[in-house]
Amino acid sequence: MKKYMYITLAVVALLLIVWTALSYLVEHSVKTPAYSVIEKRGGYEVRLYEPYITARVEVGGTYEKALNEGFSILADYIFGNNTRQAGIAMTAPVIEGASEKMAMTAPVMVKDNQVLAMTAPVITSSKGAGRTVSFVMPFEYTLETLPKPNNPRIEIVPQEARKVAVLRFSWFRDSERIAKKKQELLSLLEKDSVVIVGEPEYAGYNAPLTAPWLNRNEILVEIK
Repeated sequence: MKKYMYITLAVVALLLIVWTALSYLVEHSVKTPAYSVIEKRGGYEVRLYEPYITARVEVGGTYEKALNEGFSILADYIFGNNTRQAGIAMTAPVIEGASEKMAMTAPVMVKDNQVLAMTAPVITSSKGAGRTVSFVMPFEYTLETLPKPNNPRIEIVPQEARKVAVLRFSWFRDSERIAKKKQELLSLLEKDSVVIVGEPEYAGYNAPLTAPWLNRNEILVEIK
């Protein structure tokens, strides 16, 4: 009996190791927007992000509903529903934020018009019912060379360079935990007398099947 128990434990341990290794390789194969760390403080860090281009769509509803709907619409665009019928690789992040302000995302990797891999993050902000979900476009594209979406709901929007405060956490990313982390970051910034610009956003850098202990989740808010 003990022999079978040990075998079972060994198999489970092996599967966990393989899951972790694959998750790690996928995460580190995806490019994200370039930034420099200006300062590290208690519980968060301050970053300066370089400009990038996003494709975004406005949706409504809860965090989960908005993310799912927006993801489907934008995925249709990068899988070829555009003026060139060209595949655009999906990368990190997928962004979800308040509709009046663009959230932060990561790039998309493209090779020979083939979608290579999906990455993260996802970014959220929850002011009112209006939300935007955004994908970061590959850095080799400009506003002139990026394929135009056929869906009129999708906007191509440049994100200017900006300074943000970032709180990072791992494991699960349900709406309740995200809301608590947003408030945690805002409280830290208030304590440090940091002036914020707009609403906090959520950025998730991993695909859904990533080992949860490797999940990279971030709350970001632009600061002066």
